[in-house]
Amino acid sequence: METSRQKIERLKAVQRHRDRRRRTWMIASISVLIAGAVALAVAFLPSDKPAAATSKTATAAGAPDSTAPLAPAGPLTGAPVDGIESGSMEQLAFHIHAHLSIYVDGKSKTLPYGIGIIRPYQMSADAAGNPFVDGGKGIYWLHTHDSSGIIHMEAPANVSFTLGEFFDMWGQPLSAAQVGPAQGPLTVFVNGKAVTADPRSIPLNAHDVIQLDIGDVVPFQAYTFPQGL
Repeated sequence: METSRQKIERLKAVQRHRDRRRRTWMIASISVLIAGAVALAVAFLPSDKPAAATSKTATAAGAPDSTAPLAPAGPLTGAPVDGIESGSMEQLAFHIHAHLSIYVDGKSKTLPYGIGIIRPYQMSADAAGNPFVDGGKGIYWLHTHDSSGIIHMEAPANVSFTLGEFFDMWGQPLSAAQVGPAQGPLTVFVNGKAVTADPRSIPLNAHDVIQLDIGDVVPFQAYTFPQGL
């Protein structure tokens, strides 16, 4: 017959077994919760790549071909171009953007990345995998980082820039009969309105949308700047 002491010891042993099972279950549950939280945090970590720039919606005129710019960016030495200076880093006291699109006989041509940036380039990629120039040996106040058509104007003070100065920075000619290597009659649109003035004199203002058509005229293509630009 089981004595009172033996009964108490047996009950204690049963309780210890239950306590061990309860601790094992709690540890397993906590491990699952921690693993799930870590996986969720990793899934929502921000990317360190630049966001993709917003590009024009493809139209009947054709979408830009990022692999075939109108002309490559010209070499730069760091010497002033049309009085526009360069430095080791971007100047953000004055910081605006314009957009330029070019059509040759109805076909869209892109701008090259790296206009106004001194080689060797420091390259990365945007969220869509497109080439993006983070910097270089030096950078001018007037430049492009990618082939989206966005022109960056960043200077230590308020400065006025023109389309002709941008083409000089690019190392390409611009006239009423020539845009880079493309030749023919030129039609110019600025913010949807036809402009007949000398294309070199066209000012580059904040959020101006400029379109150059060599040969065939393409209806003006609107552009939406990425948020924050």
